[in-house]
Amino acid sequence: MSTRKTAVIDMGTNTFHLLLVELDGTSFKTIYKEKIPVKLGKGGINQNTLAKDALKRAYHTLRHFKNLIDAEHIDQVFAFATSAVRNAANGAEFVHTVKDSIGIDIQVLSGTEEAQMIYEGIRLSGSLNGQTELMMDIGGGSVEFIIGNSQQSLWKQSFEIGGQRLLELFHHHDPILPEEIDKLEGYLEEKLQPLIEAIARFRPTGLVGASGTFDTLTDIYFESMLQCKLTGHHVFELPVEEFEEIHRELVTKNKEERLVIPGMIPMRVDMIVVASSLIEFILRYMKVDYITCSHYALKEGAIATLLNQEQTA
Repeated sequence: MSTRKTAVIDMGTNTFHLLLVELDGTSFKTIYKEKIPVKLGKGGINQNTLAKDALKRAYHTLRHFKNLIDAEHIDQVFAFATSAVRNAANGAEFVHTVKDSIGIDIQVLSGTEEAQMIYEGIRLSGSLNGQTELMMDIGGGSVEFIIGNSQQSLWKQSFEIGGQRLLELFHHHDPILPEEIDKLEGYLEEKLQPLIEAIARFRPTGLVGASGTFDTLTDIYFESMLQCKLTGHHVFELPVEEFEEIHRELVTKNKEERLVIPGMIPMRVDMIVVASSLIEFILRYMKVDYITCSHYALKEGAIATLLNQEQTA
């Protein structure tokens, strides 16, 4: 089986990811990966615009990524943008500028497309079995929820309530105030009614969290247990009791105190408080003993899509 190199660029609201891989028709090997906290949504996410400083960071990062792609002589580039770009009044202008000045074609994913691609990534990780699960991916701009199993997704929806949006709307004091958490929970109760109804209808028995926040929560958990994550593993289990303990720690500490929690990374330190509060809210509707954490998410879903195309070609 011949192999070919492909680049995947995931332009999230908070983080830009570059993944250079070698595809062989049925599997992939990572050549290089990098993530940069571009914070594309900062300063404009709730006004539906991309701020000037954020655009400057984005162009700089994409030129850097393009240099790395060219150095590997990769022709196939799958670049996609999500919530921040799809909702911004100047999103289309950003896409055109990147095409004209950097030479990267950006596909702006709809919320439904993003949710399906996240599902494909989670499925590729081996996180799913025969039972029905609720899957969630907390981005900076949107949060995707999928209910399904290893065969198919049964229900999916994207909600524009991502970490950067919640941070700007509710986290005004540090540590976050109890009344700010109350307001956040009231907001989630209102916005997530379609999800609450879907949980009642499909009765998922497991909760799977994808990438980002869940990676950091498992890092903190493993550090607290004085254990190392096994390299090469893409699925980890976080006991709900341990999550609750971490959550209490996150909402009662300020930024400086959160930064020194073993396992915390600086790029997550701001958003993790509202993201953890969102998980806590979801757990009210799910009786589970542990959260399955998939290291694979959107960008691996893009690879799964490319592999599927190769197999059906």
